[in-house]
Formats: sequence, C-alpha cells, structure tokens
Amino acid sequence: MIDRPSARISSRKQPRQARSTELVAAILQAAVQVLAKEGAGRFTTARVAEKAGVSVGSVYQYFPNKAAILFRLQSDEWRQTTDLLRAILEDNDRPPLERLRNLVHAFIRSECEEAEMRLALSDAAPLYRDAPEAQDIRVAGAEIVQAFMREALPGASDAVRAVAGDLIKATLSQVGKAFSESSRTDAEIKAYADAMADMFRAYLERLGHGAARKP
Repeated sequence: MIDRPSARISSRKQPRQARSTELVAAILQAAVQVLAKEGAGRFTTARVAEKAGVSVGSVYQYFPNKAAILFRLQSDEWRQTTDLLRAILEDNDRPPLERLRNLVHAFIRSECEEAEMRLALSDAAPLYRDAPEAQDIRVAGAEIVQAFMREALPGASDAVRAVAGDLIKATLSQVGKAFSESSRTDAEIKAYADAMADMFRAYLERLGHGAARKP
C-alpha cells in the first residue's frame, strides 16, 4: 500500500563534491533497481540503502524519505521529456508539422523503451503529484507546447490553441502509455507513431483552415 504523501519531497541537500555526486548516483541507480523489482508498494529507503551498499543514514543525508527518492526519479524522467519537447518543438529549421511528427516518433519510442519504469513510477504518483515541485515541471512543459501552438496555428485564437495543445499532450501521454504496456517491434512502433502523427496533422490543418476562413 502506498504511504500518504509527505510534506517534503525535495532532496535534503545537493551534492557538491565528486564523492557526494557519486554517492547520490549510486543511490538513484539502486532505487531504479529496487523499484523495478519490488514495485512502488514495497519500495523502501532501507531496501535502496542495502542495494546501494550504503547505510540508511547516508541515504537520509540527501533524501529525507522514500517519496523524495521516487520524486527524484520521476522528476528526472519529466525533465528528460521536457528536454525532448524543447529540442524538437523549438527546432526552427523544420516546419511545425514535421516537428510534431518527429516528436510523436521520439515520444512513442521512449514510452516503449522505458515502459516498466514508467509504470512503476505511475504507481508512486500519489506520493508527489500535487507537490509544488511537480507542478513547476508540468508548467515548463506546457509553456513549450503553447509556444509551439502559437507557431503552428498563428491565425487561431488562444482558446483554440490551448485546447489543441492539451488534446495533443493528453493523447500522447495516455495513448502512448497504453500502447507501451505490451512489447512492440520497431515496425509496430513506427506504424503506430506514423498513424498518430497523421491524425495530429489532419487535426491541426483543419484548425488552421478554419482560422483562415474567419473574417
């Protein structure tokens, strides 16, 4: 059973020396292994310390509780997704719809490659999903999508762009998660991503044509 959310999920302190950085890296690597093996329900700080070969006190120097460890794993994953969004959607050398297609392919492949860890982290989400730190990361991703929508749909209203951005994000997240829960071949991933990208393209083109017809 998942514990109630803790009021504190931030790291207790940030490593400043090479030895401390290596210790935190070892703790996080051990946390990934424990989470993959035991799941969120049996994930404990003691198990992480044992797997990392360090004392529980050493873990507590950097993470005040297990929620802080899990949030660090989740926030690292969120930041990777945010970096992916930024790198692809802000690539001004490519037209918007090509960027969106590239994002769909990269995102679906990432979901499939990391499905086991994402599933385990989703089970732990009640520990931190309403925390301010989690909200800040989500806002950063939303701002990237909103900026892309202003470029992809220059003639549409803010309300239309907001709905389109929310729909695309929700579809990528929910449908990508469902698709990745089964083992997929490269050919299946490509075919699925192409189909989803075609769907998004048709949707945005319809919105764009509708905005162009308005007086």
